[in-house]
Amino acid sequence: MLQRHLTKKIIKAYYEVYNELGYGFLESVYEESLIIALKKMNLKAISQQPISVYFKNFIVGNFIADVIVEDRVIIELKAVEHILPIHEAQLLNYLKATNIEIGLLFNFGSKPEFKRYIFSNTH
Repeated sequence: MLQRHLTKKIIKAYYEVYNELGYGFLESVYEESLIIALKKMNLKAISQQPISVYFKNFIVGNFIADVIVEDRVIIELKAVEHILPIHEAQLLNYLKATNIEIGLLFNFGSKPEFKRYIFSNTH
């Protein structure tokens, strides 16, 4: 499994945050907490990272990724009741727009919920 060791650490950090904070906070609270947990694991974690979308070598749009870890995994955070297809599409589009092939979608809803995505691209 691609980036298995790294994603295991990231998922562990997610559960540390969820177990301590529970649900009901704004996404920004979880994001900042996750950054702290990841950095305590000595992982490079950058929040609110811009991602440009190109078409025919022209920038046609920009996204902001919640967290990028070690330049190898994009994390999209949600604080909603359930993960919806639109959330999954959002993360997949981030992967399409970058050289990063692994994405994790974390939801801090009433029950912890996450999904792992792989998108091989030709960038």
